[in-house]
Amino acid sequence: MDAQTRFTERIWDLSERVEAEQTAFEPPTDPPAEDRAMEFLREGAGPAISLFVEARTGRHMVHFPPEPYHALESAMNDWLELYAACYGVDIEAEFALREAAELLIDTRNIKDVAELLTKVPDGQR
Repeated sequence: MDAQTRFTERIWDLSERVEAEQTAFEPPTDPPAEDRAMEFLREGAGPAISLFVEARTGRHMVHFPPEPYHALESAMNDWLELYAACYGVDIEAEFALREAAELLIDTRNIKDVAELLTKVPDGQR
């Protein structure tokens, strides 16, 4: 199996998992639900952004066709929306995957990336 196929399979997995999480999501009754928010970052947004970084650096330099690229970007944004919802904040996440990847490389911390992109938990959005 080539690198692009492996990456694409991981993209579809992230997309399917976020859809399941969105369906099952119940907003916290007393936000913030910080542990749950961090779980969405560790299990979803972080792996989505890291997958892109991994694919575009090192020996792979994988170029994604439009459909998997948009699925990955959409999954990342969906995970970030769930993250914000854990703080009682409803956002329409439309962040660029490349911007998120650059922030992750700069900060090396998915929580920092989420806060910089969404402005949550500070509510500055």
